[in-house]
Amino acid sequence: MGVSEVAEAIGVDQPRASRLVNAAAERGLVTRKADERDARRSVVELTATGRDHLTNAHETRRSAVTDAVAGFTPEETAQFAALLTRFVAAWPRQ
Repeated sequence: MGVSEVAEAIGVDQPRASRLVNAAAERGLVTRKADERDARRSVVELTATGRDHLTNAHETRRSAVTDAVAGFTPEETAQFAALLTRFVAAWPRQ
């Protein structure tokens, strides 16, 4: 994916996405190289370390949510999920 696609996916402008990609590359989480078809464009790809980091982040968040709703009734869990879905759908994107 290119930096512009990264920007769109995470809801930031292209310069901010470029800085974030550079920081991630410095940490070994992604590689950034020129697109073979268009040298003006950079292609960003997760490294194995980046994939591990992302998997760990997902597992940590999933566990935190599970713990947070542990005391909810099934009805409360369903209501929370419905409200959260509405909230995410209404969240402004650039």
